[in-house]
Amino acid sequence: MFERLLNEPPYSLRQSEKEAILLEGLNELTRHHYERSPEYARILDAAWGGLRTYGDVSEVPYLPVSLFKEMELKSTATPSFVMRSSGTTGQRTSRIVIDNETARRQSEALVASFRPILGTRRLPFLAIDTKDVIKPTDLTARGGGVLGMMKFGAKTTFALDSQLEIDRQAVEAFVRAHGKEPFLIFGFTFLIWDKLYRAFADGELDLSTAILIHSGGWKKLEAQKVSNPEFRAALKRRFDLRNIFNFYGFVEQIGSVFIEGPDGLLYPPNFTDVIVRRPHSWEPAEIGEEGVIQVVSLLPRSYPGHSVLTEDMGVVATIDAGSSGRYGKAIRVSGRAPKTELRGCSDVIPA
Repeated sequence: MFERLLNEPPYSLRQSEKEAILLEGLNELTRHHYERSPEYARILDAAWGGLRTYGDVSEVPYLPVSLFKEMELKSTATPSFVMRSSGTTGQRTSRIVIDNETARRQSEALVASFRPILGTRRLPFLAIDTKDVIKPTDLTARGGGVLGMMKFGAKTTFALDSQLEIDRQAVEAFVRAHGKEPFLIFGFTFLIWDKLYRAFADGELDLSTAILIHSGGWKKLEAQKVSNPEFRAALKRRFDLRNIFNFYGFVEQIGSVFIEGPDGLLYPPNFTDVIVRRPHSWEPAEIGEEGVIQVVSLLPRSYPGHSVLTEDMGVVATIDAGSSGRYGKAIRVSGRAPKTELRGCSDVIPA
């Protein structure tokens, strides 16, 4: 199912067609994880009445994202590395076990999602991060993001030193060398704002040929009263940077990225979808009704992360609207969820 959806043109499937293919794949993945992860099997038995074949994508059992911070869940005997969510000192972080098959799927998924924006030629790459974020066997979400985008880049330059301070000379030298042709910039949103934007004055650096991909860190920007439109306008004024693409994603489903379309909405790729749930009944919400975001994906085979209830709020804004040739669901993320997370899943593990 994954390969079939991967090979379809991005965002080309109508929602009903997409859901039918996804459902078959999600049923197969649920059985796969049930048979290979004793902890996941106990959760399904205790909280979902055991394994069965589900008749709708909304019926597929989901795990709260916080569970991955409490325990390491895996469905493979041959892990290759562990991904960790980013967090400040003292915070618990998710630990996501990745094997070769899941890593391959994640890589293919990223290529399929970003190719319409970046094309097939690898572009000079300016990473708004430090090279220290890349670790071979124990990656954070930030490191995984940079490593994933390096597949599209060449001649990589890291803009930050080991203390997360901007290396102005390195950035200026990179732009002098590559700024007359398209090049790629990637970084977490807050680092783009706090490190790159604040380091230069208006008109001091010309990024007019750049393609900026960014994600994460919106909570910090919102605290500074910086909205997405204000962020885009500020980068255009300061750097003449126009090609800006925000995306939504999280480490518990790395590779499943919802990229911002021209209409400002976020679109799940073919092999991923979203359900918005009412935070008290957990029933699916109506179009335009705010709720908690659940993401389903055909990527994870090494851990039971194919159906995850996030801690983010959002709405399904449109379905099959066809905006700029995009079909399926389009969503808007509105912020973090209140403390209404599902609890108790980990309690059934020792049972």
